[in-house]
Amino acid sequence: MFVHHILAPNALGPTITIGEILVEIMATEVGEGFAPPLTFTGPYPSGAPAIFIDQCVKLTKNAGIIGTVGNDAFGQINVKRLEKDGVDISAISIDDSLPTGSAFVRYREDGERDFVFNIVASAAGKIVRNKETDTLISKAGHMHIMGTLLAIPGAWEMAEYAVNVIKKNGGTLSFDPNIRKELTADSVFTQRLAYLLSQTDLLLPSGEEILTITNTSSLTDAIKNIFSLGVSEVVLKQGREGATSYHRNGDIVSEKAFEIEEIDPTGAGDCFGATYVSCRRLGMTLNDSLTLANAAGARNVQFTGPMEGTATLDELQTFIQNVSRKI
Repeated sequence: MFVHHILAPNALGPTITIGEILVEIMATEVGEGFAPPLTFTGPYPSGAPAIFIDQCVKLTKNAGIIGTVGNDAFGQINVKRLEKDGVDISAISIDDSLPTGSAFVRYREDGERDFVFNIVASAAGKIVRNKETDTLISKAGHMHIMGTLLAIPGAWEMAEYAVNVIKKNGGTLSFDPNIRKELTADSVFTQRLAYLLSQTDLLLPSGEEILTITNTSSLTDAIKNIFSLGVSEVVLKQGREGATSYHRNGDIVSEKAFEIEEIDPTGAGDCFGATYVSCRRLGMTLNDSLTLANAAGARNVQFTGPMEGTATLDELQTFIQNVSRKI
């Protein structure tokens, strides 16, 4: 069983993240697009960073988020849910002029999804630095960044500041790229991506993302490229195939996924990443961390609503005992 402690221990300070907080509203009928008029369910608390940090706090009891919501009912849904679960919400700002961000989603027959987002033109796209954000950053032991952050005006400057402070304090950084190929042609985006990779301790790509961000055609070359930038560990999220950890010392560890029926896949990757980061910060082995992370992702997709399946350690262990893994 491999350990390889590359992330700052939970005792150093909370895991924090910066990014969009929104509500998700889901069409109940399967199909394409949003016409004719549809029936919807929700609103559900959402936003990749919010889902991530909610799962984190259920495992570590030590997590906080920086973001902005509107002074409206949708904002209250998110803030109250995060606070109830134990997240440090002191650095969530309330904007009196912009509405809380939103995402409308409809599932297609093939399992893919159509979205209508309101992020940049909402409170979610107005993340501002203040005394509360600086206080949370100053005590953080670990920071998690998602690729969506790079598209939020003003958020990059705060993220860069936070990485610098946390690293100086002995903390660590994990990065879930969530990057589309079209963005890699943008010079500012690629510069920011290069900076993040140079500071990242743990990279959490999924599918073909690792090939996209390294501009390579093989996984072997991509892994070598990532390690040459200073990253210590790459955990490749492989969906129904499970997940694999590649360590820069050459160790490779894989764990199988679980056999489940998917209801709502939104948030699965965020729960996986949050659980893996939390388990590693708590000192667990690679094998146990991967198993629990796979369980967190699988369990979450059995609930309607992207944050409704976040789980405690006891709930994950019960899931592992009762659900078969793929052969």
